[in-house]
Amino acid sequence: MADVAQNLQLLFDRPGESMLTPKGDEDALFLLTEEFLPKDYENIGIEINNRFGENATRTIPLQNLQQVPSFTKARKLPADADFSIFLPAHQEMADEVIDVLMKVPENNLQQFLSTCVFSRVNLNPQLFNYCYSVAIMHRRDTRNIPVNNFAESFPSKFMDSKVFAQARESAAVAAQGGPRIPIIIPRDYTATDLDVEHRIAYWREDLGINLHHWHWHLVYPFSSTIRSIVDKDRRGELFFYMHQQVIARYNCERLNNALARVKKFSNFREPVAESYFPKMDSLTSARGWPPRQANMRWYDLNRPADGIVMPISTMEKWRSNIEEVIATGIVQKADGTTQRLDVDTLGNIIESSILSPNRELYGNMHNLGHSFAGYMHDPEHRYLESFSVMADEATNMRDPIFYLWHAFIDDLFQRHKESAHVNRYVMSELENPGVTITSAKIVSPGFDNNTLNTHWMQSDIDMSRGLDFSNRGPVYVRFTHLNHRPFSYEIKVNNTGSARRATVRIFIAPKFDERRLPWIFSDHRKMFIEMDRFVVPLSAGENTITRTSDQSELTIPFEQTFRNLRAGGGERPSEAYNFCGCGWPQHMLVPRGTEVGAPYQLFVMLSNYELDKIEQPDGSTPSCVEASSFCGLRDKKYPDKRAMGFPFDRPSSTAASIEDFILPNMALTDITIRLQDVVEKNPRNVLN
Repeated sequence: MADVAQNLQLLFDRPGESMLTPKGDEDALFLLTEEFLPKDYENIGIEINNRFGENATRTIPLQNLQQVPSFTKARKLPADADFSIFLPAHQEMADEVIDVLMKVPENNLQQFLSTCVFSRVNLNPQLFNYCYSVAIMHRRDTRNIPVNNFAESFPSKFMDSKVFAQARESAAVAAQGGPRIPIIIPRDYTATDLDVEHRIAYWREDLGINLHHWHWHLVYPFSSTIRSIVDKDRRGELFFYMHQQVIARYNCERLNNALARVKKFSNFREPVAESYFPKMDSLTSARGWPPRQANMRWYDLNRPADGIVMPISTMEKWRSNIEEVIATGIVQKADGTTQRLDVDTLGNIIESSILSPNRELYGNMHNLGHSFAGYMHDPEHRYLESFSVMADEATNMRDPIFYLWHAFIDDLFQRHKESAHVNRYVMSELENPGVTITSAKIVSPGFDNNTLNTHWMQSDIDMSRGLDFSNRGPVYVRFTHLNHRPFSYEIKVNNTGSARRATVRIFIAPKFDERRLPWIFSDHRKMFIEMDRFVVPLSAGENTITRTSDQSELTIPFEQTFRNLRAGGGERPSEAYNFCGCGWPQHMLVPRGTEVGAPYQLFVMLSNYELDKIEQPDGSTPSCVEASSFCGLRDKKYPDKRAMGFPFDRPSSTAASIEDFILPNMALTDITIRLQDVVEKNPRNVLN
């Protein structure tokens, strides 16, 4: 099993290189038979493969395929094209490939390996990488095989194109004994602050945030011929909550940079004032990612090759139908029956997963919104241009229009939550009789209490696995990102009842809005960002709860975000890298704040565990708890019975401000987030 797992990992290596060549640092060579030869090498492929084999340190035999895949749809995507799961034609291709990979009998990994090699030889590298990653995550016999860090395999989706010439030079020089010098990515390489939106580029272009979004959609695909891949517990609600928290965090950053909250893109025919110039080239297509000029707009799409021939009016019709569902609280199912609307169903309708009760009526609005925005520069394929970063799950969070679009998407969910069809929380749902929080504070060693401290950090990642046809060995890219000083929560609780358990829910939010005025609760609740959620035992009497920032169930550690196959997975089980690894990056847990100190509020709640607890179907303990807030748990129910975002997911019928909302089992503390405008090197960097 270990050898097969190692061989499967090699399929992530240098995705643009032919399978005729050795893979990995050890120069392992797959022994291709005629069945596996690329079409361009049908006559001489075996000879070339044998020549490489003379210098290979290890050879990997392949089994004859029990069933040769035809890939009638997937083969249509050229090897040098970019792939997007948002495009209907590409989605059908992916469904076809995933179906093939999933249907290889379990515990026959040699046959699975051979099928995957055949698929990689014959398919577009980006299409293969997506389908292969989804299959590894969802097959029961491959869960312990780590999925490669996408920034390693396809670094062009994350970095300035100038980097790659420098990277190849660095690899060539190092191969001859020269020093390995990190390639510096400047903080301001896509624009200057003359563009006000660029003030937040450090957040939008953060590698960890973009890897989180890519990984989340691997764990939660919206389409597959195998329903179990999509049909996970509370999947539609999790789509809502994860993106709602992204918008809330983005708005926190905007306020920290003296900008107003993001304006939703609700008029599909109005110009988009924001522009974006990504400064990146695709190594797959050898073309630059298309920029978007200011004041461009959506146009009717006429791109048959991508499976999209659609007027804007269809999007407007779908929006109208969804708004009617929200207003009435009644869903029209495809079979003519009806059901009451809940947030999980609304999530499946808006994203338009295969779980949508009526795709004909409610359409594919969210996904095609990404495509409309991604083709603003060439809606009719007149100039043979590919899509922009907005239509790729690994890149779209870089673009300001992502947040305009998702502010609109979030508003649909908020309108449902604010409607008469969703009950307001009553006292019995919010209180926890006998439990009183007497104090809650933040402690950060070396700093004042109730102060969160942020700074800039330079970290290195190895991108050599994505550098096709270059010298072997690590090539480090150094990027600057936000980080925070370690801190902990100290919560004192008085329990007048018997011993019990409680769920600790921790949020923070800006104390004032963009006008420097106190919030009204109906707006303020949407700004609270989750920091942690965990269960604690309470003994009778006084209790002190201490929780460190790196224990957050929202985040994954830096090493897990930028996991490196060369490092062998570290101390964590590989399964944690695959499923639980889709969490929010730990280094982006805390908003930037300001140099003078941004006033925020810390909200702590100890809710009634008897109303929170979930009995898992098999009664087992989850194998990992990291990032469950955003990513759930593998093959299990979401580990909290309450609505996601509780208690801020709904408006209040009584509270005009957050101060009015506070009960004895809650605490509200003024805190400050202060930016230290210094840049420090990550102590874990391999290079100085």
